[in-house]
Amino acid sequence: MKNIRNFCIIAHIDHGKSTLADRLLEYTNTISKRDMQDQALDNMDLERERGITIKSHAIQMHYIDPLTKQDYVFNLIDTPGHVDFSYEVSRSIAACEGALLLVDATQGIQAQTISNLYLAVDHNLEIIPIVNKVDMASAMIEEVQDQIMDLIGCEREDIISASGRTGIGVPEILQAVVQRIPAPKGDPDAPLQTMIFDSMFNSYRGVIAYVRVMNGLLKKGDKIKFYNTGKEVFAEEVGVLRLGQFETAEISAGNVGYVITGIKVSREIKVGDTITHLARPCSEPVKGFEEVKPMVFAGIYPLDNDDFEDLRDSLEKLQLNDASLVFEPESSAALGFGFRCGFLGMLHLEIVQERLYREFNQDIITTVPNVTYFATNTKNERFSVKQPTDLPDPTQLESAEEPYIFAQIITKPDYIGSIMKLCLDKRGILQKQTYLTPTRLEMTFHMPLAEIVFDFYDQLKSLTRGYASFDYHVIDYRPTDLVRLDIKLNQEQVDALSALVHRSKAESMGRRMCEKLKELLPRQQFQIAIQAAIGAKIVARETISALRKDVTAKCYGGDISRKRKLLEKQKEGKKKMKQFGSVEVPQEAFLKVLKLND
Repeated sequence: MKNIRNFCIIAHIDHGKSTLADRLLEYTNTISKRDMQDQALDNMDLERERGITIKSHAIQMHYIDPLTKQDYVFNLIDTPGHVDFSYEVSRSIAACEGALLLVDATQGIQAQTISNLYLAVDHNLEIIPIVNKVDMASAMIEEVQDQIMDLIGCEREDIISASGRTGIGVPEILQAVVQRIPAPKGDPDAPLQTMIFDSMFNSYRGVIAYVRVMNGLLKKGDKIKFYNTGKEVFAEEVGVLRLGQFETAEISAGNVGYVITGIKVSREIKVGDTITHLARPCSEPVKGFEEVKPMVFAGIYPLDNDDFEDLRDSLEKLQLNDASLVFEPESSAALGFGFRCGFLGMLHLEIVQERLYREFNQDIITTVPNVTYFATNTKNERFSVKQPTDLPDPTQLESAEEPYIFAQIITKPDYIGSIMKLCLDKRGILQKQTYLTPTRLEMTFHMPLAEIVFDFYDQLKSLTRGYASFDYHVIDYRPTDLVRLDIKLNQEQVDALSALVHRSKAESMGRRMCEKLKELLPRQQFQIAIQAAIGAKIVARETISALRKDVTAKCYGGDISRKRKLLEKQKEGKKKMKQFGSVEVPQEAFLKVLKLND
């Protein structure tokens, strides 16, 4: 155990974590030159296309210390940088004793750097600060070192200068891992205590659980049980994680590896659960990582209602690989049966949609995303509101509360005015402004979470030309003037288009939705009224005129009364059609209207 080191790489998005991981794998000969490619650990097409890490990736390396000639086993976990995937980071941190804190020499410390650092400090991890991209012409090495010294209180000589692109500083990083990161603690003779920090589904082998052994020894063929679900199985195969899975006879205390049990039902394995021996169980489960708290909720429905069970199966398999996804069944009058899903943010929602389509071939419709509110009715009963239909009628509603966040924005002083305007438009309250350095400013706001879930981050990036970084966490719930905006087609409510909005924004949003629907809905033989309503009050209306059919075309000459008779007959028919005809909203129109807020 004294020669094992478990560590992860944490940083803000796009600070070079995956590139540095590539150099570490190259230097330790974990990957041959022939198999080497950029972002070697990012095995999803989506990650390569977008250039971001979505999943944490664990890999084992062997390193021989040039000073002592001792052989070390390094278990490295490369983590995502985006705020929407911070749950992946927290799970990786729970499986490690140390962290490489990476800061881009051209950008300095960003909001997510600080957020991930606090996560690591809370778990008592040893931090190794690294200034990355020192080979760049625009690198501000000393300035960034000063920022790191202010942030974590280290000495300048403790900070390693490196470049993930050229490999500068890689030997020094590996040396620092050996010398500074402590070996894992654990008793190999104690009862087996193993934490599941990730999992994936294989259609041939079933669920593969990625584990960190805290105490004891896990051998192939052992009879094991899952602490929380109570499921009893045999360990059919155990091994360590190289570029693929590498089978071994056992995994010892302090090590990271995988276990295959042959379980085919995904809900029987939970990320964060503890595995122990059936004959000699441990006394308590591993205290894992915090519970996931979804920030954004949206309904996901299959295009064809017959695919409901397939969608459930796909979501369960995806949840194995992405434990921050939460879902429960729900139904809608317009869309049929589907699921109410909880996400950590809008990028997370987008990635889940994309993965469902690519990995599971699911064609889906997503409803208007919203956050969780709390409402109190006139009987003084307080309950959560996760979808528009949960909000009671205005006559029954006493008060409503919405989640507020503590938003931290780090930027250049040039953009203060535009950021201030954006945040105040989004009902933000400025808390403080602090100059971190003469060219870097930290602004903190209290803002409603509902205002940032759509396009806030994109707007912030475009206003500041990409120079602002953003991080947030929920602080509390505060009173709000919440209303349900309903869309009606010929007096019929379309519940999939309902949205929860602040009263001040309801009218403008209703008008935009009506205008968009007027463009998208096909014309019918009868007139269609599109209305946006708050309770019984109509706040916006558009009308799609009826298709005209020239019923008098067959009349040639003769008396006008013949034509009038035909037109009157048509008028009656249209009246009857309007009474009984229903307006079908095509799938493309749904998708385009729901993207209105993006």
